[in-house]
Amino acid sequence: MKARFASPSSRYHCGSVMLIMYRMILSDSDIQSAIERNEIRFDPCIDPDLQLQPASIDLRLARWFRTFNTNQCFLIDPLAAPDLEQVTTLVEVKGNQPFIVHPGEFVLGSTLEYVWLSARYVARLDGRSSLGRMGIIIHSTAGYVDPGFEGTLTLEISNVGKIPVALYPAMRICRMSFYPTGVVTHPYGSQGRAKYQGQRAPTASRLGQDQEFRRKA
Repeated sequence: MKARFASPSSRYHCGSVMLIMYRMILSDSDIQSAIERNEIRFDPCIDPDLQLQPASIDLRLARWFRTFNTNQCFLIDPLAAPDLEQVTTLVEVKGNQPFIVHPGEFVLGSTLEYVWLSARYVARLDGRSSLGRMGIIIHSTAGYVDPGFEGTLTLEISNVGKIPVALYPAMRICRMSFYPTGVVTHPYGSQGRAKYQGQRAPTASRLGQDQEFRRKA
């Protein structure tokens, strides 16, 4: 019997959790080459000596945070409140002051870097293990960055520990890794349905703009 080999593309099998990935994560030299070709861009530019890791880029924390008005809102309903920014407050940290994340608290932060990703790559955002060991998580579910995305990255920051943690603007807060894709027919933002394209600050959920909610409104 001849051995059968999977085709060099990802395969998904319904009924079984199976994903075969053939495309590999970009190494530090691959990332540098992609930056030189303008396929991945950062503003401000990254410092390779500080931010370039073996297979990722460290991104820094901006000074803007979005806190939730828990004393004014008892329920978040994406159908009743399409603009969820009304249940949050934008806070700017001045100078060298820290932003304190208390145990059990959830806030939105943002990367200092504005990221532009060509349609050739998909990216993943992960927290730094040094902060994770203090109880800080930088994303709940939004760790995936679509091909074609541009903007700062909103961070879903929470403290799952029992001690408050101080976060400082411009500190390295997360890391971004990159994977080459196949041909992307509709990059993020190309069809006018990209809710977060071009964002420059912590952006509240825009779930109410999804088609299923607009139909019910």
